[in-house]
Amino acid sequence: MPTLVDRYLPPTPLARRLSAQSILFAVGEGFFLTGSAVFFTHVVGLSAAQVGLGLTIAGVVSFFFAVPLGRLADRVGPKRMWALGALAEALLYLAWPWIHGFPTYVAMMIVLELVGGAGGAGRGAYTLDIFTREERVRSLAFMRSALNIGFTLGALMGGLALATNSDTVIRLVPLAAGAILGLNALLISRLPSASHDETAVAPKKQLITPGALRNRAFLALNVCDGVLGTNQVLLNVVIPLWLVQETDAPRVLLAWLFGTNTVLAVLLQVSASRGAETVPGALRAARISGAFFVLSCLVVLVTHDTIGWVTIVLVWAGHVTVTGAELFQSAAHWGLVAELSDPDRRGEYQGAARLGGTLGSVWAPAAYTFLAIEWGTPGWLLIGAIVVVAVIGIHPAARAAERYLERHSAVPAA
Repeated sequence: MPTLVDRYLPPTPLARRLSAQSILFAVGEGFFLTGSAVFFTHVVGLSAAQVGLGLTIAGVVSFFFAVPLGRLADRVGPKRMWALGALAEALLYLAWPWIHGFPTYVAMMIVLELVGGAGGAGRGAYTLDIFTREERVRSLAFMRSALNIGFTLGALMGGLALATNSDTVIRLVPLAAGAILGLNALLISRLPSASHDETAVAPKKQLITPGALRNRAFLALNVCDGVLGTNQVLLNVVIPLWLVQETDAPRVLLAWLFGTNTVLAVLLQVSASRGAETVPGALRAARISGAFFVLSCLVVLVTHDTIGWVTIVLVWAGHVTVTGAELFQSAAHWGLVAELSDPDRRGEYQGAARLGGTLGSVWAPAAYTFLAIEWGTPGWLLIGAIVVVAVIGIHPAARAAERYLERHSAVPAA
């Protein structure tokens, strides 16, 4: 039955291979991340404050290397860079049980962030390179759904390890995760080469068009997209804190909220991505994402004054709407980055997209938490207003980035 296959399976054999690879990667990462807090405190010997500080330091360092790592992916070739980054990450996981103390932890986190940034730039450029325009966004949506499945399986495995309440078992978790990630690197290396893997050795070609950082409209576009991406802050930080501190909803509801988000992300990401393979379609997805984001703010803010089942239903509805914001923002991001990246500098543009996205979102955890918890209703309304400004701003930025490519690219963007 072709219609059922088209609806529930990735559209091409390659997309299916990449979706399977996404599941494997997410199982390995999710397995370790689920128990990472216990591992860092009981095995590495850190305080909670040191864990957070190390993550911040590593994030700042990787921020400044985002574009250079993208350029390296263009020079080496996207699949090669992705495979090398995946292999390096697997080897670093195998070293975790021998890391002790804060200085070595920080060094490890910095190297992991840099390796992840390099591999991520290669992966992003590879997926833009290997898929046709018509199948690109749909394939990426299936891969995103596969990641959610993999992280769920990895979290279940991590939960079983934590249930043993044994530091010995926790010490073995990164070794098992490293083995899974090593298999992931092997699968990546066996994928077909993209066109720029074949031409990456010709450095003169990299000099035909201006660098990604000179495309200021593209950076502005991704800053606005980063603001839309702060739905993750609402999802994972603000709404849970609001539920615990400002409502009478039972805390066990948090488990149902995150479960709902995972299920919806798996089932609806492909549907949300339809039509986002063009710039107008991607901008439409950005508008829908912003509408869901604002609606979530309006729904959640009233739960401060509700009681009982009314609170539970409204908080759940707020979580569903912010999940909608997540799904459509992802689709908009894929479409805009795919259509508005210079085809000769896709790795570099991946780095620039990450740079702009970080600028658009790095401030949000502190700002949104303060606005929602301390200001209440005015704070929620201000969060919604910030998102509306980003939705408005992304449109002229996208058009300007489109005109920039028309003026400067050696090859048309589409």
